[in-house]
Amino acid sequence: MTNPHDAEHPHLRLVRDYFRALENRSDEAHLASFFSPDVCQREFPNRLIEHGATRDLSALLEGSRKGQQVVQNERYVVNNALVEGDRVAVEVSWSAELKVPLGKLRAGANLSAESAMFFRVHDGRLVEQHNFDCFQPF
Repeated sequence: MTNPHDAEHPHLRLVRDYFRALENRSDEAHLASFFSPDVCQREFPNRLIEHGATRDLSALLEGSRKGQQVVQNERYVVNNALVEGDRVAVEVSWSAELKVPLGKLRAGANLSAESAMFFRVHDGRLVEQHNFDCFQPF
């Protein structure tokens, strides 16, 4: 296991760079560069995705595109991280400003979640991502 405060492991750096690309609203080509073409992302059930979802690369990119219509000023803060072999586990505080109303929140309000995310890396790219997202009430 790697302590994130030591010299940063390249797998953890890849995950952090991916988060920065999301925050910076990078174009789809740049986002796609983080993933293996056969990536599989699983989002487990939460307040936004009641039954969860499984996404391939094109669905991941589509989700990012749709997300940009709904939120802005996204922030990913890595609170804890572990690297073991080809696996990266991160505890993340996520927040964004809503562009549209959601539940009891008005446009302009802050939406936030605490997340556990698990990645698998192969040949310097993300091949698997599992998200467990706990949204604050909205």
